[in-house]
Amino acid sequence: MNVSMRNLLLAVMTLLTTLALPGMLLADESQRGGVGAVDYGVLGIYILGTIYLGYFISKRQKSRADYFTGGGNMNSILIGISLFATLLSTISYLGMPGEAAGKGPVHFVGLLGHPLIFIIFGIIMLPKYMNYRVTSAYELLEEKLGLGFRLSGGIMFITLRLIWMAVLLKAAGDAMITMLDIDQGWSLLVVALIGLVAIIYTSLGGLQAVVITDAMQTILLYGGAVTVLIIITIDFGGFGWIPTEWPDEWDDQPIFPPNLTERVTWFGSILTGVIWYVATLGSDQTTVQRFMATKDAKGARQAVIWQLGVSVIVGITLCFVGIALLAHYKKTAPAVPELASGTIEEFQDFEKVFIGNHGKKPTTQDAQHFLGWSDKDAEASINYSNRLQLKADQYFPHFIAHGLPAGLTGLVIAAMFAAAMSSLDSGVNSITAVISTDFVERKRVNKLSEQQQLLMARIIAVLVGILVVFGSALTEFIDGNIMEVTASAVNLLTTPIFGLFIYALYFKKPNPLAVAIATMVGICTALYLAFGDELGYHNISFQWIGPFALTANLSVGYLLNIFIDRQSTSRTDIPQ
Repeated sequence: MNVSMRNLLLAVMTLLTTLALPGMLLADESQRGGVGAVDYGVLGIYILGTIYLGYFISKRQKSRADYFTGGGNMNSILIGISLFATLLSTISYLGMPGEAAGKGPVHFVGLLGHPLIFIIFGIIMLPKYMNYRVTSAYELLEEKLGLGFRLSGGIMFITLRLIWMAVLLKAAGDAMITMLDIDQGWSLLVVALIGLVAIIYTSLGGLQAVVITDAMQTILLYGGAVTVLIIITIDFGGFGWIPTEWPDEWDDQPIFPPNLTERVTWFGSILTGVIWYVATLGSDQTTVQRFMATKDAKGARQAVIWQLGVSVIVGITLCFVGIALLAHYKKTAPAVPELASGTIEEFQDFEKVFIGNHGKKPTTQDAQHFLGWSDKDAEASINYSNRLQLKADQYFPHFIAHGLPAGLTGLVIAAMFAAAMSSLDSGVNSITAVISTDFVERKRVNKLSEQQQLLMARIIAVLVGILVVFGSALTEFIDGNIMEVTASAVNLLTTPIFGLFIYALYFKKPNPLAVAIATMVGICTALYLAFGDELGYHNISFQWIGPFALTANLSVGYLLNIFIDRQSTSRTDIPQ
């Protein structure tokens, strides 16, 4: 990153800090609770600063290589942090504390597998990838598997990232609704705003804008998590929020699974984490594209080290955030209101019937009309019910909105906004690279000029972003908490795509028919495991989607390749 870019980044961070500083310094407990004008100001300045960053970088871009790979000589530390931010996303930022608060900390045992991830990918696999300098990762599939597999890999990646971005955008919109404490009816508008901002600066600035905003986002996100820990620790007068015994809210989490229906286990968390990371690093355009933006294999390996190291630090911190939030909300649980008109049990029975008949929760006026209660009792019952219905996934955004000082709330909300945009911008930029490289420019007889290629890439980025915004409305049909929804979405095609790279880079003469059949087996296995429980076919845990899909894919592919090769050899040995 040159001096001008560094100065721009410093200026934006300084401005954001300055805006939030009065609230951070002056705020005490009485000043917490709700989003104020200062918070909206911080959020607004962040949005405008991000858009300006994209515009600033766009003025410096001269070629397609600048747009998609930053010229192929970007800083390894920035690339590593960008990798972390891209793979973290809003889903993980919210889901990790929610998982720790509602289910327990065993999911974070998966961090123990990070050294193994580095050995498998960073040391063994990465040098082979860096022998090629490609814009689209799926160019690597054509030499041994043929054009059809290159296009198939691109199509599967596009499908995967569209689903993934739609899920995270919906989760980000719901979180913003909770943090801003506004009506759920505004959800689509919030989602559209997040998508619009990401589309603007991504379509303008390309990978450089994505990487720099990722670094800003990481600083903001980690600062927000640490601040939550500090405030809860102060409120408890120390580390009393750390449980001394296993809370009733947490699931039993054994080391090894007694059966496949056990939701999470130590072994499953480590195995799933290693497979997902290696498969993503080795086959996803969002990651391979970043490796191609570094100077050489050494730079790419340093990026992997930074990515894994930052993810361990942030992951452990978010686990503690979830534990602290569980203690906080247990401590602040509201007392049952004393009602003159009836009992809280009567209201809860009425609320259940009302939701069944009307598809929404009753208002104060509904309780007054149907129950004949006073305005005071109706309002007290609704407030009590709403507080009890706060789910573990909502603890973090709720605390950000109601437990942080003025100004700092806006900064953390800006970080959440940035987290959503970071994953969205990475996906949009990567999909744009695949579409333009594998599907558009490859077919053109008359090559476009560099300026025409830039314009085309920006138009594709805008169209992809719009598609994701509208697709986010469909993600409500996937059941489960954020972590389960994410696992169901991202594991559908991650390992099947990775399987193609294994066949292309590590099999001497892969048979196309064997690879095609094995890939379909992997996809069907992932689909069955991800959605079979909702259809009543099984109760297998979401943790096994990736391991089983990859195992089925590679096993079938390996055996079919051997079988077809032997059949071919036996035919050639027959005397003519």
